[in-house]
Amino acid sequence: MCRRVVLLLMFLSLLGCQNSAAKKSNVTKDGKKIYRIAVIPKGTTHEFWKSVHAGAVQAAEELGNVEVRWNGPPNEKDKEEQIKIFDTFVGKNVDGICLAPIDRDAFVPVVRRAKQRDIPTVIFDSGLSDESNIVSYVATDNKNGGVLGAKRLAELLDYKGGVILVRYQAGSESTEMREAGFLETLAQYEDIKILSESQRVDSSAEEALKLGESLLRNHKDEVRGVFTVCEPINKGLLQALENEQMDGKVFFVGFDSDPRMVGGLESKSVHGVVLQDPVRMGYLAVKTMVDHLEGKPVDKRVRTGEYLATSENMNEPDIKKLLSPEQY
Repeated sequence: MCRRVVLLLMFLSLLGCQNSAAKKSNVTKDGKKIYRIAVIPKGTTHEFWKSVHAGAVQAAEELGNVEVRWNGPPNEKDKEEQIKIFDTFVGKNVDGICLAPIDRDAFVPVVRRAKQRDIPTVIFDSGLSDESNIVSYVATDNKNGGVLGAKRLAELLDYKGGVILVRYQAGSESTEMREAGFLETLAQYEDIKILSESQRVDSSAEEALKLGESLLRNHKDEVRGVFTVCEPINKGLLQALENEQMDGKVFFVGFDSDPRMVGGLESKSVHGVVLQDPVRMGYLAVKTMVDHLEGKPVDKRVRTGEYLATSENMNEPDIKKLLSPEQY
């Protein structure tokens, strides 16, 4: 009987040690809770998301009690894979999720399910059609970014001539806002004609190249300006302009930077780049989530800024930093 009591006490003691170790693994050395925060971008291959990743990690290192769990689909059009990744993180009971949704509608019920499991969601980069179940939306004012692009192109055109807009895939709130801001602004100038604004491209630069070549050939005698709304389309259209020997002759303004666009500004085959601050976006998404988890008030909308780079201002320190942001 005594032996059984001793064995029971030893078992309970061992269990207590294990529980104590488990508790210790969830806190820092100074006793602060460690937050496990999932960060899910639209994709993982483009330069923009690598900079968002750098910002998220920067916030985690600064706070000292955050573990960033980064994962996203390789392809920005694979919303089913992104939903799967989101649900996997929910199943692992992370403390919070920062999400850049591929589709503004498809993720509404997904985020609602997470909230029902007491896992909050901060949305970044691109919004949802229903924000009632989110903590905050951290992003560029994308409509104003479209306005900046339109004003730059209109000025270059001396407010007259034919323009092509190439859209991104349907369902992406961020790019839809850029397109709306661009078209609404150009509508103010009666001598600017929109030659094409209905063609869409997903995250493939190769598809953007093929479409761009087709559009440029079809409107060769009329087109004086082109606007593209995200990194992969920028790359495809710039290559199309070069292939058709129209680079430098047709004014080209794009949204988001990468080395090709920076080179284009230097050679003056690119005439404007609307810039976001992806590092700041990743940083503020994580910081906003931690503030919420610690019971601090957070704004429902956190803006991260939008800017315009040209060949004239591209070497100014602030613009140069945004043209070539830090990457993870």
